[in-house]
Amino acid sequence: MVYADLHVHTTNSDGQLELDEVPAAAREAGVSVVAITDHDRISPALDAPVTERDGVTLLHGIELRVDAGDQRVDLLGYGVRETHALTGLVEHIQQDRIERGQAIIDCVEDRLDVSLGIEGREGLGRPHIARAVADHPDADYDYAATFDHLIGDDCPCYVARDVPTFERGREALLDACGLVSLAHPLRYPDPGAALELCAHLPAVERYYHYGREVDTTPVERAVREYDLLVTGGSDAHDYDLGLAGLSADQYEPVAAAVE
Repeated sequence: MVYADLHVHTTNSDGQLELDEVPAAAREAGVSVVAITDHDRISPALDAPVTERDGVTLLHGIELRVDAGDQRVDLLGYGVRETHALTGLVEHIQQDRIERGQAIIDCVEDRLDVSLGIEGREGLGRPHIARAVADHPDADYDYAATFDHLIGDDCPCYVARDVPTFERGREALLDACGLVSLAHPLRYPDPGAALELCAHLPAVERYYHYGREVDTTPVERAVREYDLLVTGGSDAHDYDLGLAGLSADQYEPVAAAVE
């Protein structure tokens, strides 16, 4: 049983859950602690690093995309306290997201000769665009095909994001958060290089819902080599929480770091 799901997205970025719906979804999954880790955004409705809503503990978190040189990776910050550095970084990223999102929408609409009825805005991500395409009666693409053929990496309507360097993102998160973790290390093109970044981080996402069988030996090796705390989460973008995460005992050192 998962006690703490430390990787959940809401409508503040590209999730389907409203923040107010999180406690009920958590209780349905038997989860007691949820980290709200929206992409490149601080949650405006969470005014403390740790809060309680309807009997469920909520961690104020963030998932930040950074450029590690050879590839881009995601960092999870837990126990967010707003700082000038993090706020400025997030504002810059969100402006880029607006412009990038509109460029992708314009390309898709032109290519398919349709109007999707959405526009670039803060928090907009490619999943929003893929859902709009899949829901359009004149677009012959479902959600997966939209990514595979239109907006996925190296596809005709893909537009790269402007993201901070690993060093800049890491420093901003370490200053603002109680704990920083490398997200889903086995999802990257070069997991080995991603795990080497853990030499400069206090934690790694050991438990993650990859949706397939994976060999977690490299992650376990990194935990030992760099003396890392472990985090875990489902990376939920819908209502299904608790697909991965931490037990109550595993959560204790995380709680100590963020409170």
